[in-house]
Amino acid sequence: MKPVLIVGAGPAGIRAAQTLVEHGLRPVLLDESPRGGGQIYRQQPENFRRSPEQLYGFEATKAGAIHQALDKLRGQLDYRPETLVWNAEHGALDTLCRGRTEHLEYSAVIVATGATDRVLPVPGWTLPGAYSLGAAQIALKFQGCAIGERVVFAGSGPLLYLVAYQYAKAGAKVVAVLDSAPFSAQCKALPGLLGQPLTLAKGVYYRGWLGAHGVPVHQAAHLQRIEGDQQVQALHWHQAGQAHSLECDAVAFAHGLRSETQLADLLGCRFDWDPLNRSWLPERDRAGRSSVAGIYLAGDGAGIMGADAAERAGERAALALLEDQGYTVDAIRSADLEACLARIGRFRTGLENAFPFPEHWAHEAPDELVLCRCEEVRVGEVRTVVREGHWEINRVKAHCRVGMGRCQGRICGAAAAEIIARESGRPLDAIGRLRAQAPIKPLPFGVEVAP
Repeated sequence: MKPVLIVGAGPAGIRAAQTLVEHGLRPVLLDESPRGGGQIYRQQPENFRRSPEQLYGFEATKAGAIHQALDKLRGQLDYRPETLVWNAEHGALDTLCRGRTEHLEYSAVIVATGATDRVLPVPGWTLPGAYSLGAAQIALKFQGCAIGERVVFAGSGPLLYLVAYQYAKAGAKVVAVLDSAPFSAQCKALPGLLGQPLTLAKGVYYRGWLGAHGVPVHQAAHLQRIEGDQQVQALHWHQAGQAHSLECDAVAFAHGLRSETQLADLLGCRFDWDPLNRSWLPERDRAGRSSVAGIYLAGDGAGIMGADAAERAGERAALALLEDQGYTVDAIRSADLEACLARIGRFRTGLENAFPFPEHWAHEAPDELVLCRCEEVRVGEVRTVVREGHWEINRVKAHCRVGMGRCQGRICGAAAAEIIARESGRPLDAIGRLRAQAPIKPLPFGVEVAP
């Protein structure tokens, strides 16, 4: 019998696996990382000895529960860490693990691929010492080191304050936090955030802790450019029409998160425009069913909702899968999960209002700015193609190669869409979306692909 495959061992994938095991199934759990937990609950290497409280702060208990859940499941599922899922076709997933490929057929798939940073490039972003917020967090959690001796954090979204707090708490020198969101937006969004008071309280605490420990936090502060000879040495930013500069040797920046949707695309899922996430997302019902029979979606890979929602969405998707395969499931539990996800969804709307997208970025990006670092495509080249009459994003890609490199548009795609929409005068949802292509992530030379 073909197995159920779960892609991603973060909060959504682990809770999905736990639910399937409780009903007598033995799923295959595939994950790129050497240890489960996802980005939010990323585990340090086994020989590291930092305490959970040091690693995860307020989330130490939740992180421990997720890790323990996976440990208890080890003998009841087929867990495959360090395994990249790089393609999907003909009812099977193609994987790569330690140089070996495999073609895995399935009866059903739960896609829990998580999210990555939404990066809006600025001049100098390709210098050594410039990181995304997620990359800075990985360095601290997984490698136990800071990205620099004098670090600036910039952008917007809850992750901005969390990572800055984690660095400062670990003893790193945080020079400043530059939040592009105005304080007025966060005040106006407050009523929508009160539905999750504990989560709100943690965010307020991070912000207050930074101020109390001498870390300057600047609101409505927009990163303009990063400077340096061979590495980051300073950055320039604007606030209320005034120019400012800071000396630093590292900067981490991002404007929220974007869902990793490439696998869902290759699996044939229909997509729809989601204005809240400002992106195209795979369609799913309240239970996590996609438009393709046997394909289920859970966690941030289907829409940014956070770790708590991911756990519940993973369980709900697993229950939907079980129900579709003829198992008896707890209808009350299913309804409770859906109600909880709806409440978190309302809170998520409040967060987006508190950290609005900087729509001015596409207008202000200079022509010489490198947009796609894989293919060294500059903003001006994209604008030229649009002026020639090409505004559908895949046509623009064909003409100037933006999004055609190693990352397949995972880093530059969202920014390219903003530039095309602005230059063409069309709404962002009117220019289409980059089509996913295999391999989802680069494969090393010399790998023999299984037939």
